[in-house]
Amino acid sequence: MSKVTKELALEYHREGKPGKIEVVPTVPYSSQQDLALAYSPGVAYPCKEIENNPTDAYEYTNKGNLVAVISNGTAVLGLGDIGALAGKPVMEGKALLFKIFAGLDCFDIEVNEKDPEKFISIVKALEPTFGGINLEDIKAPECFEIEKRLKEECSIPVMHDDQHGTAIISAAGLLNALEIQKKDIDKIRLVVNGAGAAAVSCTRLYMALGVKRENIVMCDSKGVISTRRTDLNPQKAEFATDRPINTLAEAMKGADVFLGLSVKDVVTSQMVQSMAERPVVFALANPDPEIAYDAAMSSRSDLIFATGRSDYPNQINNVLGFPYIFRGALDCGATQINETMKLAAVRAIADLAKEPVPSVVNSAYDMAGLHFGCDYILPKPLDPRLITTVAPAVARGAMESGVAKRPITDWDAYNDKLRHLMGHDSKLMRRFTEEARLNPKRVVFGEANTDSMLRAAATAYHEGICIPVLLGNEEMIEKRAARLGVDIDGIEIVNLRHDREADRRARYAAYFADKGQRDGVTYFEALELMFDRNYFGMMMVETGDADAMLAGTYSGSHTPAEIARKVVGIRPSYEHFATMHILNTKHGVYFLADTMINNTIDERTLFDITRLARNGVEYFAHKPVMAMVSYSNFGSSKEAEPGIVHAVVEKMHQLYPELPIDGEMQAHYAIDGAMRDKSFPFNKLAGKSVNTLIFPNLSAANTAYKLMLSMGVGEAIGPIQMGLNKPVHFINVDSPVRDIVNLTTVAAIDAAVLQKFGNDHDN
Repeated sequence: MSKVTKELALEYHREGKPGKIEVVPTVPYSSQQDLALAYSPGVAYPCKEIENNPTDAYEYTNKGNLVAVISNGTAVLGLGDIGALAGKPVMEGKALLFKIFAGLDCFDIEVNEKDPEKFISIVKALEPTFGGINLEDIKAPECFEIEKRLKEECSIPVMHDDQHGTAIISAAGLLNALEIQKKDIDKIRLVVNGAGAAAVSCTRLYMALGVKRENIVMCDSKGVISTRRTDLNPQKAEFATDRPINTLAEAMKGADVFLGLSVKDVVTSQMVQSMAERPVVFALANPDPEIAYDAAMSSRSDLIFATGRSDYPNQINNVLGFPYIFRGALDCGATQINETMKLAAVRAIADLAKEPVPSVVNSAYDMAGLHFGCDYILPKPLDPRLITTVAPAVARGAMESGVAKRPITDWDAYNDKLRHLMGHDSKLMRRFTEEARLNPKRVVFGEANTDSMLRAAATAYHEGICIPVLLGNEEMIEKRAARLGVDIDGIEIVNLRHDREADRRARYAAYFADKGQRDGVTYFEALELMFDRNYFGMMMVETGDADAMLAGTYSGSHTPAEIARKVVGIRPSYEHFATMHILNTKHGVYFLADTMINNTIDERTLFDITRLARNGVEYFAHKPVMAMVSYSNFGSSKEAEPGIVHAVVEKMHQLYPELPIDGEMQAHYAIDGAMRDKSFPFNKLAGKSVNTLIFPNLSAANTAYKLMLSMGVGEAIGPIQMGLNKPVHFINVDSPVRDIVNLTTVAAIDAAVLQKFGNDHDN
């Protein structure tokens, strides 16, 4: 896990604009006409429409995409009753998660009111503003009454995530764990430790799935909640048992499932050993579970174990649910989030864990391969398929239960809309970063004596993305780091020209000379080349002394690119390699190639670029929909350049008949599918949104992505190398630090996949 310190956290929250969210206009506002439409007098027309028909608010305002996160700060995370204002950073964070995972706009509202009746009245009065309300961090038992009343009195979805989020995710995990352990849910004995909002809601949902009331024992800080106790509130009394037991240890004897929502270290190895055969233990106290992971796993070999932590298998994480539950509820105009919708979410999440995992996620999370089983009972929080799995299931549940006011009729179009939402806010990069941290690789930074490269290496190190190796003179690098205020303590520096590297230079030279002996390379020439940082760094990767390399370039990449061809070589099924940029835009994710390497294009080169791009897009867990762009449309020009593109399209159609690819076409036809399909109804992309653009030459590709970035169209990841035998990537040394860090992340994942699969994923 990455290191989080007080200083880092405070700086993160105050840097730039203080806080974590802002409001961004969605309509034109540059002219007086725009302002007249946005406000007075034009705004009167939608106001009148909504007055006559209140449901028009979903057509003319953002109500249908707007969620409120509302709290009174009485039960904030692990901090307790710290008050509404002190809880605001948490509520902002929840608002951020709604936006980045489901594309939902969100306002955090902190209400300085502890009286339940007054709190209910305040929240109810806010209903006209929002499409849904997420209650957060409200203490029990008041939270039960508050949610119950608001659900009854509001006509929009209301959910207290502290109760139902954990219930939904853990229920999905429970279904899968019981399937693996070959146990029937209606026969299991369940022990619940903790009797707060989450514990009560989890138990109720488990009962809805089939757990028998008589097979449940719930405990609180005083022991077993039994009918003999006189200190029980209504929620605890609901689960009181008449069994003659008093302690958690007694309750766990012979139990099939333990659910902990309490405090750390209340469960011992002996308690786990006393459970029935093939038990399930969900120890969800945060940050430290009821029993430590190592202690639990060493207690017995037939155990399925889950926690709330990301550094162990089977994380029970609410972010698997709440963004997509509200997404589905709002998209179909649901008036509430009911049991049918929650159960639909449970089953959708459970079923997704049984599906094959995208290769890039699979390899980075577990080099043995992620697949349904004891260590993988739930999808990973950053699985890109969650939005298209959970949201539609919730919407269907709303429709089946009769609470959807705007039923969805075209499910294919709805799924396309959801996939479109995934393209913004750097979701792709967040997923890559999380994956890289789980299996950090040794990445060589070739130009470590430059400011941006040095800053990026230090950032990647402290974020846990990779294990950097800096090439250069130690004294110079350390002085530069001191001048920049960059902490490089613990980062390896390799001075390739120092005498202590003589043996390694000799070893590399012998290897390289042997490899290139039929190309006229002698040992002594090779030895001289090993004083060059690009040759030396790439030889580190080629020989396994490092896993990946970032070669820094200045005005161009051709010198290190030529070295890469010689040192690590091009993959056997290709004659060329190329680079690709991924652009995250508000219109979706776009893959652009070739943006850096091939300055002259013939048919064979463009054919390789196109095949490499196809594989690259699939590698990043997307289905390629490819447009070959030019200034010509489907043969309208007979000039040489569009002719090359035209010929490559024909080859791709022959080789990959099922692949959605077509061209040549002008860029606006590639992006505007409706116009393309109307003008050229025969095209093989009909009804699809293009996500991959193949350009006819380097000048066009490089200019296009840089122009888009300069105009603020989106954010870029790249250039990502495609086609070399080893993970050697190229980036300009003057690139922004975050761009270099992003490419480092990709290089680390590239190395992890290569380590597991080799180059077998190319075809």
